[in-house]
This record gives sequence, structure tokens and C-alpha cells, in this order.
Amino acid sequence: MAGGASRRTATLVAVAVALGWLIVGAVAGPYAGKLGDVATNDNSAFLPPNAESTRAQDLAAGFVPTQTTPALVVYQRASGITPADQQRVQADAARFAQVSGVVSPLPPPMVSQDGQAVQVIVPVASTEGEQIRHVVTQLRDIAGGDRDGLTVAVAGPAGLLGDLIEIFTAIDGPLLLVTLVVVLVILLIVYRSPVLWVFPLLAAGMSYLLASIFVYHLASNDIIKLNGQAQGILTVLVFGAGTDYALLLIARYREELHRHERSWDAMKAAWKGAAPAIIASGVTVIVSLLCLLLSSLNSNRALGPVAAVGIAATLLVMLTFLPALLLLGGRWAFWPRRPRFDHADPHPEGGIWSRVAGFVARRARAVWLVTAVVLAVLTVGLTQLGVTTLGQSQLFTKSTDSVAGQEMIDRHFPAGTGSPAMIFTSQDTAGQVAQVAQGVPGVSSVRPVTGTGSGEPSEPNAPPKVVDGRVQLDATLADPPDSHAAEQTIRNLREAVHKVPGAGAVVGGFTAVDVDTADASARDRNVIIPVVLLVIAIVLALLLRALVAPILLIATVVLSFLATLGLCALIFRYLLDYPGVDQSFPLFAFVFLVALGIDYNIFLMSRVREESVRRGTRAGVLAGLAVTGGVITSAGIVLAATFSSLSVLPLVPLVELGVAVAIGVLLDTIVVRSLLVPAFAYDLGPPLWWPSRLSRVVRDGDRTGTGRHRAR
Repeated sequence: MAGGASRRTATLVAVAVALGWLIVGAVAGPYAGKLGDVATNDNSAFLPPNAESTRAQDLAAGFVPTQTTPALVVYQRASGITPADQQRVQADAARFAQVSGVVSPLPPPMVSQDGQAVQVIVPVASTEGEQIRHVVTQLRDIAGGDRDGLTVAVAGPAGLLGDLIEIFTAIDGPLLLVTLVVVLVILLIVYRSPVLWVFPLLAAGMSYLLASIFVYHLASNDIIKLNGQAQGILTVLVFGAGTDYALLLIARYREELHRHERSWDAMKAAWKGAAPAIIASGVTVIVSLLCLLLSSLNSNRALGPVAAVGIAATLLVMLTFLPALLLLGGRWAFWPRRPRFDHADPHPEGGIWSRVAGFVARRARAVWLVTAVVLAVLTVGLTQLGVTTLGQSQLFTKSTDSVAGQEMIDRHFPAGTGSPAMIFTSQDTAGQVAQVAQGVPGVSSVRPVTGTGSGEPSEPNAPPKVVDGRVQLDATLADPPDSHAAEQTIRNLREAVHKVPGAGAVVGGFTAVDVDTADASARDRNVIIPVVLLVIAIVLALLLRALVAPILLIATVVLSFLATLGLCALIFRYLLDYPGVDQSFPLFAFVFLVALGIDYNIFLMSRVREESVRRGTRAGVLAGLAVTGGVITSAGIVLAATFSSLSVLPLVPLVELGVAVAIGVLLDTIVVRSLLVPAFAYDLGPPLWWPSRLSRVVRDGDRTGTGRHRAR
């Protein structure tokens, strides 16, 4: 009777928990499709707040009635622009001026010196992404497509931002669908069950819904910033990490079902065994992601809390909703391979991971030396990583209208036309600053902004506009505004005008933003990476109650990270033919690879410590490897596959991040966690746990070296 009552109580608790979560899912469901409504993909979302370009943007507000973002409409005919083409351009320009959100009157169309192209500068009265996209769409509708040999495109900062927003607003559905399919296929392969895959996938979906409602309300109340990049990463991170946690809990539950007759007892034992590692893993990732709040870039600070909320929601769901579903499913959920109450070892000696453990025991020192050398060799590819960085027009994996338009501008006009460097200087030194700026290599022309405003031709002998004793000079660059040559010109220009006594010169503009973003990214790497490593070391020390083991794990994960970057640099350059990496790539890759990569070592070493207490360190290493090998490898494959789903997006930075995380996770699970860490830990023996008492305990498993490494 007592057993029946206990079973009924357990069932009622599981039903109550499951129903409670289903109600939460019903409430949160609509918010998953509304995240794009609270995303901010404008330029200010990526600007360093204290950079020189930001000060320039503030000063520019005094010279124009409203802040504008220029769209450049370019018309090209290889045989030369005809009078009919000129009439079409004039008619289009008149219609552009009537579009809501366009600052009129427009500057007159500019004909290229070779006579093969005409350019119209259309100032858009906004810096907010969605508004700019709306205006750009109307400009493209008015200009129409290519016709009778005349090629037309809308480029410039507004055209580029419009294309980016168009992609970001469309990523939710395809990315979520691809992620779901990838997780489903892998779960079917891992479990070989027509039933069991439902539980982790349903729990991961619930995690995403819970994260969505929190992110939506936090973003709508301006507590956190959400952009398209963070939105895409949130999707794959929640499903990838959630499935990992589910695999670990389900694997431990399967073990305990062999040892306990009642599912409730098995789940209690499984939860007690797996939860500390899952919680430690989640906390490590959350705290590592929150370290991005130390970034000086708004885009990085946006990603940190958004992703941290996703992991926190995932932890909560996986430790409550998933156990309830598994309890309701019982043993039949594992059909056709239902675990029986027979005290059988679910990881017999003949299993593949027992054989791997035996290999590590026989060749421990050779294994960790060889794997360490192989990873070190891969780091050589790092020499190719910093050769180039992506320009704004190189962000897409396929040609877009803005990229095609910029290429036409580069062929027929000074490449910086429409995106000048803005120099703000005192009125008294304006002439000297203009002369100095004109002498900087890479500067095509310098002219003051008159009363007609920036972007319009100056009237003959018109005096410069003076605001609070300052004058604005527009410097047109010879190179494309997102090129490395243009960035170097900005650096040289700043150095030159800053030397003019009493000028107080400030240089801003489109290219200056890229320069300041690059400098901020370098600063962020130098600050955030050491903090993340320190945080991870503290979490590991508390979990493993040792100092040597955390140092070992961090060293191996950092080596794996560097090897991953080296391998990725070669893949990006020679296989995918990408021109470079995004400025934020190294930092994002580090945070995700180290935080997620350490997960698998946490899963392994927490079990190794548990076994070492009973068997001795060396036998515990082999037992931990044999027991966790299959589930951790499966978890790594799931996470690698989910992040690789980012490759469906036509954005090079997200494709590169997806490839890097996928490669890094596979290196961690297959090489580092399976060979390097256990081999080194086995070779080191009990000192691994120094200074805890376990480091001073020597058992038979340590003396013999091999010991029995079966699970309990």
C-alpha cells in the first residue's frame, strides 16, 4: 500500500509540474514570434559609447535639423549614360524627395567623370534600422530594376543597413525550423527510439518559449538591448545547451533505472547525480556570458544578458519539466530498449568507451603528449586569422543590392562619395585643419558644410556654417568607406588634425565608426577574456574542490580554443574563400567555445571525482570516461549541429561563428575530453585533486593503475 501511495503521489506531482509548464508555454508562446518587434538593429546599437565617432555624431546634430543616414542610388550604363537615362534619373530623384522620411531638397545628381554612371544622394532622416529599411524599400520600388542595359542599385550606409535588417527580420522562422530538424534527427540517431526524442525536444522548446517571454519584456522595457545577431544566437544556444542537459539527465536516469525498481527512486538518484554538473555548467555559461557586460560595444553588451537569460530558462526547464515528463513516460519511453531493474552495468567492459578507457590507461603519457602536440600544431593557423577583417559590404554570403551598388560606385566615383569623414573643428582653425586634412593620403577632397547643410553642394563663396564656435568639414575618401585603406586613412587623418593647435578636432563618420569598433573590440578581448577565465576557474574549484584540476581543465580548453581558431582561419580563407573575420569574432568565439567547451569537462570531471572517492583517482578517471563517453559525445554532436545551423543565414559573421563553435565543440568532445584530459589526469594521479583530502588518499585503483572501471 505504501508503495502504491508513493507511486500515486509521484505521478500527481509529475502531472502537476508538467501541466504547470504547459500553461506557461501557452502564455509564452506568442512572444517567441514577437522578438523582432523589440529588436533594435540601428547604428547606435553597435557604436562604442565613448568613442570619437560618437562625439562626432553628437556634434553633427547641431549642423543638420535631423540626423540622417545617406542612401546612394546609382545608375550605370557601360556604353555611357544617355539623355533618356538622365531624364529617368531626374524623374526618380523628384519621386525620392517625396518619400516620407527623406530629407529634401536632394543634392543634384552627380555624373561620373567617365560618363558611365550617375549617383543620387538621398539623406534618410533616421538612424533607426526599421525606419531606414522602410525608406530603402520605397527607393528601390521607385528606381525599379535593371532596364534596357541600365543597371540600378541602392547602396550606401542606408542601403547596407536595409539589407541587414531585411535578413534579421526573416531569420526567426528558417533558423528555428532548421534547428528543430537538426536536433530531431540527432536525437533519433542517439536514442534509436520513436518515443524518447519527444521529451528533450519538448523541454528545449519550452526553454525557448520561457526565454522569449523574458527577453521580450526586458527588451520592450529597455532593460536589455536585443538585436538580430543576439536573437539568432539565442535560438541555437537554447536548443543546443538544452538538448545537452537533457542528454546528461536522461543518460543518468537510464543508469538508475537498472538499479531502482521504481521510476521515482531512479529519477531522484539521477537528479541528485546529474544536477550538480548541469547547474555548474549552466552557471559557468551564464556568468561567462554576463562578462560581456564589461564590453564597451553595445552589440556585445546586448548579446550577454540575452544569451544568459536563455541559459537560465533552459536550466530551470530541464531540471523540472523534463524530469516530470520522464516520470510520466516511465520505462516504456525508452522503447524498444527499455532499461530493466536488473542491476546490470549499462556500460559493460566490451563497450566502445570502456575500450577507449583501456587504451588511455595503457598509453596515458603518449596519448596526452600526442594530442597536445596536434592541437598546438593547429594553432599555427592563427597567423592567418588577423590578416584581414570583414568590411561592411563583405558581411553577406551572397550578393545584395547594396553590395552591387557599392561596387558600381567604386568603379566610377571616388569610393567614399556619400560617406565622407566628418571633421569638427574650431572656427578659427578651420582653414588650417582643412589644409592639413587635404594633405593626408587617401583624402580626395575637403569642403566645409555651409548653411545648405551636409551632403549638398556649397554655394560659391558661401561661408561655412558655425555652431557653438565649431565648423564641420566633410572629407571625401578615395577608397570604399568600409575598406582597410579607408580605415587607415581615418587613423592618419585623426593623427594629422589632432596636431593642429587649438583646433580640438574630432573626426567621425561611417568609416570612423568601423575604426572605433575595431579598437573597442581589441580592448574588449584584453579585458573580458581574463575575467571569463577567472570566473570559470572559481566555478571549477568550487565544484571539484581542488586547484590543480581546474588549472588543467582551463589550460586544455584554451589550447582547444586556439587550435579551433587556427583551423577555422584556414577553412575561412582557403575553403570558404571568405575575405576575413568580423571584428567581434575572436571574443564571441572565445566566450562560446570556452564556456560551452568547459561544460563537457565539467560533465566528465564531476563524474570522475564521484568515482575517485570510491575507487581511487586513476580507476575513477577510467570509470568516469567509460560512463560519460557516449552521452558527452552525443551532447557535443548535438551542440555542434545546432550551431552549424547558423550557416543557413546569409551573413558571414554568423556563419563563421557557427562553424567555429561546431569545430571547437567537436574538438573538445572527441579529442580534449576523450583523450587529452583523461590521459593527463590518469598520468598525474591523486595530485590532480590537490589540495583536497582526496589528493592524499591512495587506493588500489591508483597503485595498479588500471583498476576496475565499471560503473556502480
